[in-house]
Amino acid sequence: MSKQPNFLFIITDQHRADHLGCYGNTTVQTPAIDSIAARGTQWNRFYVANPICMPNRASIMTGRLSSLHGARHNGIPLSKDQTTFVELLRDAGYNTGLIGKSHLQSFTGLPASNTFQPEANKTVPSKTLRDAFKNNRHTPDYDMEVIGQWKTPLADRIDEHFYGFNHVEIAADHADKASGDYLLWAREQRPDFDSLVGPENAIRDNRINSPQAWRTAVPEELYSTSWIADRSASWLSEQAASDEPFFLQMSFPDPHHPFTPPGKYWDMYDPDQMELPASFGKSFLPPIVAMQEAMKNGTDPRDNQNPFAVSEREAREIIALTYGMITMIDDAVGRVLAQLDTLGLRENTIVVFTSDHGDYMGDHGLMLKLLLHYQGLIRVPFIWNDPTRTEQPNNDNGLASSIDISSTILARAGVQAYNGIQGRDLFSTQAPETVLVEEDSQRTMTGFDRPQRVRTLVSDRYRLSLREGESWDELYDLERDPLELNNVFNDPEYAQVRHELTDAMLRRVIECQDRSPLPAYRA
Repeated sequence: MSKQPNFLFIITDQHRADHLGCYGNTTVQTPAIDSIAARGTQWNRFYVANPICMPNRASIMTGRLSSLHGARHNGIPLSKDQTTFVELLRDAGYNTGLIGKSHLQSFTGLPASNTFQPEANKTVPSKTLRDAFKNNRHTPDYDMEVIGQWKTPLADRIDEHFYGFNHVEIAADHADKASGDYLLWAREQRPDFDSLVGPENAIRDNRINSPQAWRTAVPEELYSTSWIADRSASWLSEQAASDEPFFLQMSFPDPHHPFTPPGKYWDMYDPDQMELPASFGKSFLPPIVAMQEAMKNGTDPRDNQNPFAVSEREAREIIALTYGMITMIDDAVGRVLAQLDTLGLRENTIVVFTSDHGDYMGDHGLMLKLLLHYQGLIRVPFIWNDPTRTEQPNNDNGLASSIDISSTILARAGVQAYNGIQGRDLFSTQAPETVLVEEDSQRTMTGFDRPQRVRTLVSDRYRLSLREGESWDELYDLERDPLELNNVFNDPEYAQVRHELTDAMLRRVIECQDRSPLPAYRA
């Protein structure tokens, strides 16, 4: 057996912390994931570096904030010039595999919006606007995940490795629209598979009438969640015969919208039994009011990636469907954990569980993500189960960030981290007083007249969010106001707190500026 530990790194998509049993949810059924926490360490205040898919996945891979690695929002690939922790594991002799969602490069292949151009250049057509970076990641080697070009497996189109992964089997996009290597496989199983996916082919069910929800005709065994579990179990079987340690990232595209749990998971949870979030209908920030008005007037399409307001019934329906997606993931995780036991690998395999970001999921009457950094969006689960160590299971209430994942895995593997990594080893360092969350939107959305740039600082007691170009900012006292209903940014009682947190944010931003590259010589 390998002296170095193996790693099974499980990541879900758009999965908030309190949508697991081990995080206090008494409705959703997640016994397999709960079992990981029962024998491990669970972080209760674990925050994303960025609440959007591509930026935070890149931050997990690099241990760096999006302002440094450059993948600031969806549509900007992670540069191959950036070092990933998986590359270091690979160089140290680990067999590295990625099965499921990657999203380190773009899916759609659609042209970018011009809304991100500087004001001084608004009259200049985007195609003639030169970038500050000469390596601007617009070359074909950054189109590897574009769905429309996915004619052959990704593994056949890469040289040597993919961001450090020797083995790749990818499920791109989400729900029953998942694509990539998964779709190539599904079409082999069912030549008519394309006639099963999407709302136009859905099984009729008039009980659900919420945006982006349909009863998929894809059977459970052909759904992406099942494929990821089956392929992961198969890959682990291959590792059992090897003397080399392994790192497997098992990455599920669910429970991200659209909301299409297949088979029995569609109606596993009754919408009538779902509780509305306590903050529902009680929030009146300008964009929330605008989204509520757009819902009433029917002017918000609610069929894309942008956040939108929902009715009480829609919230209950979407929560029920999301719970179905989560329980299907949990069943899949359970099968893979059982495979580790069958192969005799469990005792030397560290199992890690997290998500790339959360979802409003009815909080403040909203769905999806982007722009408003409420706890449901920026706080995610993080669980570490290390059977090779005998410490008692516990909950950790210290602040932590997704940039810490890489440093913690490298430290446990005995692999030296690289210059410029910003995360910390969660087991050998003290929790910081604050964590920083960044977001740079790429388009305007309901309630905003410009793309947003937001920086959020979370401390033990407070959440401060500052915006570029807006007349309002946010400050919440999480001790007195855990639902984040009372914005005290302009409250005289909190003037000193606001001053101290703004100072702390500035110092944290300075601390997080780049220390790479290393100097070659003294000047």
